[in-house]
Amino acid sequence: MTIDTQAKESNGLPSAGVDFYLASEGTSVKNIQDEKDDTVSNNSVPKTSRKEVKETAEATTTKTVNEKEREIANKKEEEGFKSLVIAQVNDYVNVRSIPSEEGEILGKLYDKSVGEFIEEDNGWYKITSGSVTGYVKAEYCVTGDDAVALAKKVGNRIATVTTTTLKVREEPSLDATVLGLVPIQDQLLVTEELDNWVKVNIEEGDGYVSLDYVTLSTEFVKAESREEEEARLAKEEAERKAALEAARKAEEKNRKAAKSESSATTSEAPVVYATGESALGQSVASYACQFVGNPYVYGGTSLTNGADCSGFVMSVYANFGVSLPHSSSGDRSVGTAVDGLANAQPGDIICYSGHVAIYIGNGQIVHASTAKTGIKISDVNYRTPLGVRRIF
Repeated sequence: MTIDTQAKESNGLPSAGVDFYLASEGTSVKNIQDEKDDTVSNNSVPKTSRKEVKETAEATTTKTVNEKEREIANKKEEEGFKSLVIAQVNDYVNVRSIPSEEGEILGKLYDKSVGEFIEEDNGWYKITSGSVTGYVKAEYCVTGDDAVALAKKVGNRIATVTTTTLKVREEPSLDATVLGLVPIQDQLLVTEELDNWVKVNIEEGDGYVSLDYVTLSTEFVKAESREEEEARLAKEEAERKAALEAARKAEEKNRKAAKSESSATTSEAPVVYATGESALGQSVASYACQFVGNPYVYGGTSLTNGADCSGFVMSVYANFGVSLPHSSSGDRSVGTAVDGLANAQPGDIICYSGHVAIYIGNGQIVHASTAKTGIKISDVNYRTPLGVRRIF
């Protein structure tokens, strides 16, 4: 008989089975961002027209309505969290075909992963999570009121931009310095929630955006089916063997180069090693590296005269006949999902909070970074990736 939990062998979750549940938290949308509040200073009492009084009252009313809408949305989301089933184990709990340990194992719900509650059956919860629908032992999971607080801890809070161009500021104030700009529909990782602002992470660093110009949602890791697990393990093994072979060839090449008396011209771009990836993805990575050192321009798509992060990715892929959106959040749904960085191949798109890049192998990316640094090469883990997408 197979027990229904597994002791953890490593601290990290497996990269497979990552899917998302979005709990939408809608707020009102404004087309023009960062208008100053219509307030009257206490230090001076200017003569005020009826029109100005009316405008001030309307602005105050709008702000109050927005706050009430967010409060209602928060309560609605919390109610939704009660219908979640969250695994609380060392590693994973099996998802079975029937509410019995004799049931076929359909997949695994890893620690802190989330499913949606369907029904309870004699100590088992029937759930749906990702591509898996089945039963998990209730003793290894939490749901109902207990799931609310845990959901807030294990989920990634995401802010989706609802205005044409959103200013990210250094402090939670309309008077604060603008740190960067983010286009409509971009999704930013929220690291802190304040009364009317959220702290987010963008390429330029941590900053703040007004809640009036974003909607909030929560993303969770979901279950991994047996088929998904088998495919992931096979791919990881193939990648491991390919990496060993690539390392052997690289070592042999370096040994021969050391013996050679001839001088070779060194390129500023790093060598992109092949590790079993498609030749086309390799070509994408190599092509992208040609533009290192060129400028970053917000909203730009020129590989020579300037592009922003998604414009850079879009234009690189356009050279290979692929049409991609000019949006970092849009890039999170193109192609097919890759099961984590361990399986990333040159040419894959690496998605971050409000940013995208192209993986070039050897743990590195090429990307249009900031106006200060332009198109550059960085370590793939210089920020926390939110996803990996493969086009070829």
